[in-house]
Amino acid sequence: MSDCYYELIDVDATGERFRATDLVRSTWSADIQHGAPPSALLVRALERCEQREDTRLSRVLVDLLGPVPATGDFWVRAARERTGKQIELVTAEMLAPGPDGTVRPVARASGWRFQRQDTTDVVHAAEAPLRPLSQARSRDMAEHWDPNYLHSIDWRWLTMPFGDGPGESWLSPTVDLVKGETLTPLQRLFTVADDANGIGTKIDIRAFTFLNTDLAVHLHRIPDGDWIGIRAETDYGPDGIGTTRGTLFDEHGAVGAIQQSVLVRRRQNR
Repeated sequence: MSDCYYELIDVDATGERFRATDLVRSTWSADIQHGAPPSALLVRALERCEQREDTRLSRVLVDLLGPVPATGDFWVRAARERTGKQIELVTAEMLAPGPDGTVRPVARASGWRFQRQDTTDVVHAAEAPLRPLSQARSRDMAEHWDPNYLHSIDWRWLTMPFGDGPGESWLSPTVDLVKGETLTPLQRLFTVADDANGIGTKIDIRAFTFLNTDLAVHLHRIPDGDWIGIRAETDYGPDGIGTTRGTLFDEHGAVGAIQQSVLVRRRQNR
């Protein structure tokens, strides 16, 4: 079993060139990547783009432009789109060869980067904290699966799937994002944030697919520690479209909010 999602191969005119391991593979199809590893890799690029120690990312929007292939080489590059003393906009994209061999974007991210100032005297978080990790139950989410994303996460549930109210879980990645690199707090968060859709769902995975095409994360505080908590619920409309809304936590309390757009489809064999 690999100990990372990606290996950095080299840097060329297109950007940083990576190769993925089996741990990026989605539960929907082994041919495509789960949304979490690409999101985290794009955040890595946003963090490294023309870094300033006096700023941090406050909002990240990730758009998955289509199936991200799980095999072959791909590239990531970033740029600063808006420069400012207090507010900056940085963007990143992941590129991979299409069916005709032409390299094209498969995922994009944008991040607002704000200048830091001391506001410890007005700290506030409205969301009630998650129950502690000690009350969570471990479930073997990877049982019956070939090596894929589920094999890379220590996933502990506070609620029963499909129960009333929001789903709640604690999660922690057990592998590196990029081989040999230490996860930053935001990279750690984004290796699991995409799971909000699954934590919040109320529909049967055997009868439906429910893929998200994006995730928008707003962070009022940088998470601390090895564990990320998610409280999420997904609403479904009558026309095959849903929305996940949730809160992200560390063991000290809420750190931010997440939303996802969800495409709901009946499985063809049903």
